Amino acid sequence: MSLFDVKGKIALVTGSTHGLGMAMARGLGLAGATIVVNGNSSQEKIDKAVAEYKSEGINAVGCKFNVTNEAEVIAAVAKIQEEVGHIDILINNAGIIKRTPLIEMEVSDFKQVIDVDLVSPFIVSKHVVPAMIERKAGKVINICSMMSELGRNSVGAYAAAKGGLKMLTQNMATEWAKHNIQVNGIGPGYFATSQTAPIRVDGHPFNDFIVNRTPAAKWGDPDDLAGAAIFLSSKASDFVNGQVVYVDGGILATIGKPSNED
Repeated sequence: MSLFDVKGKIALVTGSTHGLGMAMARGLGLAGATIVVNGNSSQEKIDKAVAEYKSEGINAVGCKFNVTNEAEVIAAVAKIQEEVGHIDILINNAGIIKRTPLIEMEVSDFKQVIDVDLVSPFIVSKHVVPAMIERKAGKVINICSMMSELGRNSVGAYAAAKGGLKMLTQNMATEWAKHNIQVNGIGPGYFATSQTAPIRVDGHPFNDFIVNRTPAAKWGDPDDLAGAAIFLSSKASDFVNGQVVYVDGGILATIGKPSNED
């Protein structure tokens, strides 16, 4: 099990006050890592999340900053390095989605999605990785999506960003592998979160679509992401670089099945 040991490691997880970011951060924290909890909406939300982590015995500290603001990122990284320690693991998880048909979408909204979902992983990595290069060790995980591979109605900006993030992941790996830094991605499928709760009911068209479309025949549990996060953060993945691990219950492996097929 020493291959998967992350005890004593410091992990910065952007957008980790809730949802899938929190699930991955919790997994790393329960495995022994110190979690730097990031968000930008409010200090109150960060404090609440930190308290939740600590209630489970996880060593966690909060750090509020806007991942799209380079000056804030620079200041935050310096503060983390000074007050917590060097960042061993970076998970670029913060993201947004705007469900609007492309022909109806405002250019400003398209740019905002690209800025948060694609530009921010570049900004944060740019200022975290130099210290990893100095130490000749580090793990970077970019949270991609099934939309890194497929398109879907009304999520064109998100798909463009996540497709770009897959290629950014490969280029980061290309440049930084020689410094013993592994850069990989995780592509979540459809998960049971508070955001999807309203549509995860029997008879809802989208719920029925997901259950029928997924070979596992169910929505994912957020905790299902913890294993992939631990693997890509540990020595077990030291020769894995530039890959995207899709945690999707098998959706991308199949074209689906007719509704009348068992």
